[in-house]
Amino acid sequence: MPAPDFQAIVGAPCFALGIRCTDDEVTTIEYLAPRPNLAPTNPLAAETVRQILAYLADPVFEFGLPLRPAGTFFQRRVWEEIARIPLGQTLSYGQVAKNIRNAPRAVGQACGRNPYPLIVPCHRVIASGGGLGGFSQHGDGFLLDIKRWLLQHEGCHLAATPG
Repeated sequence: MPAPDFQAIVGAPCFALGIRCTDDEVTTIEYLAPRPNLAPTNPLAAETVRQILAYLADPVFEFGLPLRPAGTFFQRRVWEEIARIPLGQTLSYGQVAKNIRNAPRAVGQACGRNPYPLIVPCHRVIASGGGLGGFSQHGDGFLLDIKRWLLQHEGCHLAATPG
């Protein structure tokens, strides 16, 4: 079932990650339902798989991949703010919005358009009150299971209330 438009697919505990890249830049990473791995088709895809596997083995691992510039000026501001959230910590959509002087809904929309999930850790942005909120523009389903797994993997403690 691997899609030919991915340069690699790497499996994770409850999901897979599809990697799109050129020889020089990662263009997108996409959360996928579990599926077989797809061997990397170029050296950058192989390095991206290596780094993702290193993170999955130890969340302290820091990514160092060439990412293709993407998004609007506002989206890039949101993603830069999210990238500052330390491992093991979360911020609410409202806190991120306050930090960049904007609205929580706009922050949520920018999070949902993040082309580099995992590397730009939008999973560290949660609803006020500690609930998960949405994830990748979805309010439920397997993507929230991924968010929950990633936060647990990184040692984040969440409130039991829904987001």
